[in-house]
Amino acid sequence: MDTRRFTILHSNDMHGDFLAEVRSGGGKMIGGLSLLSGYLNKVRREEENVLYVISGDMVQGSIIDAEYRGISTMEIMNYLAPDVVTLGNHEFDHGLPHLLFLEKVANFPIVNANLYLKPYQKRLMKPYHIVRKAGFDILFIGIVTEKVIADLAKDELIASFVTLEEASAEVGRITNAYKNDDIDLTVLLTHIGFDSDLELARLLKPEWGVDLILGGHSHTILERPAEVNGILVAQAGVGTDQIGRFDLTVDDDTNRIVEWDWRLVPIEQGVAEPDQGLHDYIDSFKQLVDRKYGSVLTKFASELVHPARTEETPLGDLVADALADVTGADVILVGSGSIRSKRLGPVVTLGDFAACFPFEETLTRFTVTGRDLLRIFRHIMRRENRSGEGECYQVNRGVRAVHDDARDELVSLAIRDVPVVEDATYTLVLPGYHLRNAKAFLGISEAELAARGTPKVVATSVSDVLQEYLRNHQNLASRVEGRLVYP
Repeated sequence: MDTRRFTILHSNDMHGDFLAEVRSGGGKMIGGLSLLSGYLNKVRREEENVLYVISGDMVQGSIIDAEYRGISTMEIMNYLAPDVVTLGNHEFDHGLPHLLFLEKVANFPIVNANLYLKPYQKRLMKPYHIVRKAGFDILFIGIVTEKVIADLAKDELIASFVTLEEASAEVGRITNAYKNDDIDLTVLLTHIGFDSDLELARLLKPEWGVDLILGGHSHTILERPAEVNGILVAQAGVGTDQIGRFDLTVDDDTNRIVEWDWRLVPIEQGVAEPDQGLHDYIDSFKQLVDRKYGSVLTKFASELVHPARTEETPLGDLVADALADVTGADVILVGSGSIRSKRLGPVVTLGDFAACFPFEETLTRFTVTGRDLLRIFRHIMRRENRSGEGECYQVNRGVRAVHDDARDELVSLAIRDVPVVEDATYTLVLPGYHLRNAKAFLGISEAELAARGTPKVVATSVSDVLQEYLRNHQNLASRVEGRLVYP
């Protein structure tokens, strides 16, 4: 038996999490790219055959990333020198042309197999990459989440195989036609969420030889990988506080994994010596950003938190209330994922604000029926939507919706303590991203939303609206009120 031992380190959803923080309650420093780089350097010294891969969403989530529109992140990722990465949905936040520019900045291969230039039936990115290590060939294929496709729906040049069945067929096409006969290990780098990874694994044919799926998007923390259809499936949470580590023994004769061990390694003080060079490099960006964004924007009465996207939060309530106040909406839906910080305040600098709300989106007001609202809330509050891969929302004061999880149905919807009437009309305000993807995210099309009258764009930048509101409203307070209830 001719075997080799490999160590595959994997990250996902790093979201510009560049800097170390003190663990809640005090004590050790955790996370940050200088400490992560130190751990990578340590493993690369200790082990003979090491690969480091990233499963999407390197960008978006920090003021340094936002200020440089992802260019700083790519330069810093070059310092980490991953062997291969795949795209996440946030790599597209600044548009397709900017993504193609970022790809040129990267010194590492970026793979994706299921985005196509429609008129030419050519893949947008390199679909796969083969790493030759210790005489073995390791094949990496990239698959991206449907949310990217939704965000690019307005771009007529781009098409994709968006269903899992079609993505599976793309994997089969590559393994059948584009690899040589002696691939020793096949790895899918995905950004589709853990549940979808499991479903994808079930669809793959054993003859295609896929051994591992290293995923992202749902920010899943695991105690051990899942094993489906003979394929190991893992993910490494979110940010830089941890990294996934596979230690594998691969048989050259059978091209299969014969032994494996996986663990989620905490990136904390003591795990390795921080990489001082990378720390200084990041600090060069930070100093410029701090000078620009260090002024105080507002002060809250207390710190506001946003711990989970699937539930009502104090910070989410405040954002929704501010936007409803400005737009005069009966109902405003704020995407929970558009609030990028888990906590904010009490003192909020421009930098804090920019890191928390990095998106430039329009706000559009619609006149809709109560029947439309009931349809929307049934869709967004259903159990399936709160699995970690759905699109969840924060709503403004005066809205109260109750959903019975046992029966998976909407029990009631009221506005200012008055039950919503099907034939009555109401004003609904939506950010641009959620409007463009209304059918998938809200269960109702943009055309149906506009059926009751001409929509009105009430703001071209939700970030501008919030920033001005906070500047002129000091000492705001917010707490969870039971706006979205799941008894």
